[in-house]
Amino acid sequence: MERPELPLPQLHAFVVLAEELHFGHAAARLGIAQPPLSQQIRRLEDKVGHALFHRAPGRIALTPAGRELLPAARCALAAVTDGLVAARAVGSGVAGRLRIGFAASLALTVLPGLLRTFRDRFPDVHLDIHEMTTAPQLTALHDKIIDIGLVREPPGDETELGFRTVLTEPFVAVLPSTHPLAAHRTVRVEQLAGSPFVLLPREAGPQLYDQITGLCTATGFTPRVAQHAVEWQTVCALVGTGLGVSLAPASIRRIRLKGVAFRGIEPSTARTRVAVAWRKDERNPMVARLLATVTGPR
Repeated sequence: MERPELPLPQLHAFVVLAEELHFGHAAARLGIAQPPLSQQIRRLEDKVGHALFHRAPGRIALTPAGRELLPAARCALAAVTDGLVAARAVGSGVAGRLRIGFAASLALTVLPGLLRTFRDRFPDVHLDIHEMTTAPQLTALHDKIIDIGLVREPPGDETELGFRTVLTEPFVAVLPSTHPLAAHRTVRVEQLAGSPFVLLPREAGPQLYDQITGLCTATGFTPRVAQHAVEWQTVCALVGTGLGVSLAPASIRRIRLKGVAFRGIEPSTARTRVAVAWRKDERNPMVARLLATVTGPR
């Protein structure tokens, strides 16, 4: 049997008349005259194929077909109303979904506070969190897999993405606790020249990798990379086993691993930048809402 299409105005008129059981009262409630109301009901009955109301002088009553239709009509109208409310909420950026990528080390710094602030302001927004290094985040933004990225050392030649700095931090030396330099409060970068290095692969974050190796070459040596690891926690764990040393953002000190020592470096002026990234042509209003919660660099 073919399913009839039931226009919403006719369903609305039917529900109001079913509740009032009086054409005059129902028409007044709908803000229309009685003849248009009667026409709406007739059209609906034509679509159903059966009378929905018994009509008698001075009174009307629902037919069995009308009683069957009434709960379904109410549900349909309620679903449309709920859908309109949800659509308006999503359109205004107070509900919906926001996909966020983040570099793992930022779970130790800006990510918790940023998410907490955003959730306090927009509790109805579903946050879909993806852990990935900087370069994959930039690709995911271009491919519209994520809406927002939290990246380290964003590229300077990017034209389609916007970046807003949220944090800058110095570097530290990551040493095995048995390393002779671990006895010092600070370490000069050139003192690491004789040690093998454990670093993130360059493809994970080219700008950060080049910044770290640049700290070494600026003091007269090229780091000898003995091992790569994708996450800073793994870098620290490998350093703790004695495989080498590393230079890392200072927030890495919050990773507490036995056998690993963190020391300040000289020169101490070098800093790494953390930024929020987004597509410049993004139309998801929640992206703008999140950006509005972002504070300046610390």
